[in-house]
Amino acid sequence: MIALTGATGQLGHYVLQDLLNTVPASQIVAIVRNPAKARRSASRAWLSAADYSDEAALTAALQGVDKLLLISSSEVGQRAVQHRNVINAAKAAGVKFIAYTSLLHADTSPLGLAAEHIETEQMLADSGIAYALLRNGWYTENYLASAPALEHGVFIGAAGEGKIASATRADYAAAAARVIASEGHEGKIYELAGDNAWTLSDLAAELSKQSGKNVVYQNLSEADFAAALKASACRPGLPICWRIPMSARRKADCLTTAAP
Repeated sequence: MIALTGATGQLGHYVLQDLLNTVPASQIVAIVRNPAKARRSASRAWLSAADYSDEAALTAALQGVDKLLLISSSEVGQRAVQHRNVINAAKAAGVKFIAYTSLLHADTSPLGLAAEHIETEQMLADSGIAYALLRNGWYTENYLASAPALEHGVFIGAAGEGKIASATRADYAAAAARVIASEGHEGKIYELAGDNAWTLSDLAAELSKQSGKNVVYQNLSEADFAAALKASACRPGLPICWRIPMSARRKADCLTTAAP
């Protein structure tokens, strides 16, 4: 039996659909916060109600499960506590294998987001449960925030010429589904990213090409970019390439894969 957390989330619903195409629905447990809302998208899988913060409910949901895909919580700042609940529940329920969606190069990443992922990776190492790490890079969908640049003709950031090898959520989901549905992944660390690295200037050029409008990328200092991020809370239309201040070139470069 395979279970996945966040089964109707932005990444999880892609994973669930991939699994339903390859694994009998009777062998899939979709863990969701609200089964009533999830019934339409996950109707063929077993639906189980549990929140990352409810260890008892998670333990009940994981009864009879052999393999678990732990999709990282979306609540930044609460992830470590919530992931500990899931791992403790998995151990109590007798889960034999966990695959976890971490961050690309989490162990060396300068991103502030990395800390909770590293803490979770250590929890898994200490749990006694066999596990694999799916270290996902940046989602291509994150750059939809740049769409307002078509109106303004410019979008801003502070990544310089740092390169990003993003991939779509569907791509990362396909990798997760393959790992959790097959064998031989114990102890493996998969650094996942797109095939081609690009800069934010490249993104501006592509926006121009696809829209027929002139769009440019304006690189700011870290201080100016931080101020713009604060201002964007009051001005939702302000075209910003990142809502998370990944401001230095080396921080952008960490979103490229080391693989060929």
